[in-house]
Amino acid sequence: MKVILAPMEGLADFWVRQALTDIGGYDWCVTEFVRVSGTLLPAKVFYRWCPELAGNARTRSGTPVHVQLLGSDPACMADNAARAAELGAPAIDLNFGCPAKTVNRHGGGAVLLDEPERVYQVVHAVRRAVPAAIPVSAKMRLGNLDGELALDNARGIEAAGAAWLTVHGRTKSQGYRPPAFWDRIGSIREALELPVIANGEIWTVEDARRCMEESGCEAIMLGRGAVSDPFLARRLRGQLLDNGWPEVLGHLQKFIRELDGSGSDSQVSGRIKQWLNYLRRDCADAEALYQKLVKLRRPAEMLAAI
Repeated sequence: MKVILAPMEGLADFWVRQALTDIGGYDWCVTEFVRVSGTLLPAKVFYRWCPELAGNARTRSGTPVHVQLLGSDPACMADNAARAAELGAPAIDLNFGCPAKTVNRHGGGAVLLDEPERVYQVVHAVRRAVPAAIPVSAKMRLGNLDGELALDNARGIEAAGAAWLTVHGRTKSQGYRPPAFWDRIGSIREALELPVIANGEIWTVEDARRCMEESGCEAIMLGRGAVSDPFLARRLRGQLLDNGWPEVLGHLQKFIRELDGSGSDSQVSGRIKQWLNYLRRDCADAEALYQKLVKLRRPAEMLAAI
């Protein structure tokens, strides 16, 4: 079994990747997408989205960090993938699943799934531009408005030379509303030779087991569930029977101390509340702490309150 930390825009940034991989259980993680739009990006942009490139493209705990690109122009995507590889990215992932309206309006993310030939061209161009030793992978949803082209897109990604494919078990129009259709991921897996990673609506160990059973996948990608339960990846591996609120709180305090100073007080406090908001999904202690901190605006005040 492989467990991967998902590329969650606005959530799984450098600090969250560091905190969650410190806890452990992940084979690798993927950055938030680097937006490619008509130009060859300077190195500083890649370092902004993936500071780990300065440290052998690994988190503090040693977990590899793959760089994800989002764009629709094959040549420009290829140039930027080559740049990321030169900077030390151990693998390049291509985003064909982002449901954000701003991204979709500009022809990126999930809307590309309406154009399987374009998806193929992007993957093919990137695969040709990146050294053979560096894997190229893709992440897609079941489709844009519907799932009629799911197999066309998946087969095109495979034919273009991708090393593996991650499938989020919903269309763009379904957003993040439950359920995720893990059985449809299974239909894609059965049609391909390359490995398929299942993603979507995995919040618990039981969710993961059912996902693997229904999809037939031996690898899963954790998204919001990993933030809601920071120990979920290790639970999946049978490394932890139980971890209570004191352990979670200890990691949260460390996160706050390290995050402090990385932005304005408003930005940092917002990130802290964002994580707490996920933690309180299944934890009464996190709910109580969230209510205690929700009106505070400075990280130091939050630590003092904790």
